[in-house]
Amino acid sequence: MKLTLATAQYPITEHKNWDEWVIHTEKWVAQAAHQKAQLLLFPEYGSMEIVSILSPEIRQDIRQQVIELSALQGDFCQVFENLARKYQVCIVAPSLPVVEDGKPYNRAFVFSPKGLIGYQDKFFMTRFEDEEWGIQSAPKVLTLFEGDWGSFGVQICYDVEFSIGAQRLCSAGASLILAPSCTETIRGATRVHVGARARALENQAYIAVSQTIGNAEWSPAVDINYGYTAMYCPPDKNLPEEGIVAQTPPQQAGWLVETLDFSLIENVRTDGQVFNYQDHQRLHNQFISDEIKVIKRLI
Repeated sequence: MKLTLATAQYPITEHKNWDEWVIHTEKWVAQAAHQKAQLLLFPEYGSMEIVSILSPEIRQDIRQQVIELSALQGDFCQVFENLARKYQVCIVAPSLPVVEDGKPYNRAFVFSPKGLIGYQDKFFMTRFEDEEWGIQSAPKVLTLFEGDWGSFGVQICYDVEFSIGAQRLCSAGASLILAPSCTETIRGATRVHVGARARALENQAYIAVSQTIGNAEWSPAVDINYGYTAMYCPPDKNLPEEGIVAQTPPQQAGWLVETLDFSLIENVRTDGQVFNYQDHQRLHNQFISDEIKVIKRLI
């Protein structure tokens, strides 16, 4: 019932060629594996650093970049599949823009030592993704990833600011939600972390955030990045009183590695000081069908 989780505070790095990017990626995976991590979380759009090896014209064309990166999907997945097998870890890879049936989605692939297990697409688009980049909301399919220690789901960045995805995943058995993220401002990073803490409270679950950091002036899509990593929990019995398992100072590259005890989550869901998880299930399963009136009063 325990899992050692590593979540990346990840700089968008410029590379000279594909092989250099592969070596860079392996160094990150090896570093986490050497700290005994079993599950590794990379951030949203960490894959955009691959654009640095493409032509100057593509570097400046954010919509063409999506097409070029999607064409590299097979090679990209093979790199992470090999690393997951070599280091005997599970990896949530940095999300990658993919094009299916002419529609571009933001996708996080998940790998285990067995290979590619599945993926999670982003549901809610930010204004930049929607209005400028052309990334679209994916079909509404949630994936629950099940391990010996328990189950987890992925809510990419803006998705974790809404309750519905995490609630459905936890209702299906998740006790951990991973939130890979890419934000450029303190406000953006804060919104993600506030959303993550809310999801931890509502679902009495662990929520982990991975974010991009630093500047990549060569990339018009992810040129400015601000963030920090954190792991949150419900502020309940035998868990941290403020609901913060651990967090790192902003803008410092590296892994946050912590061992999470899922028996503590099970205990608070069944005998906590409050019953947020049970009541949140009831909110969606019962209250949603109830008629709720709103009345107005003049003051």
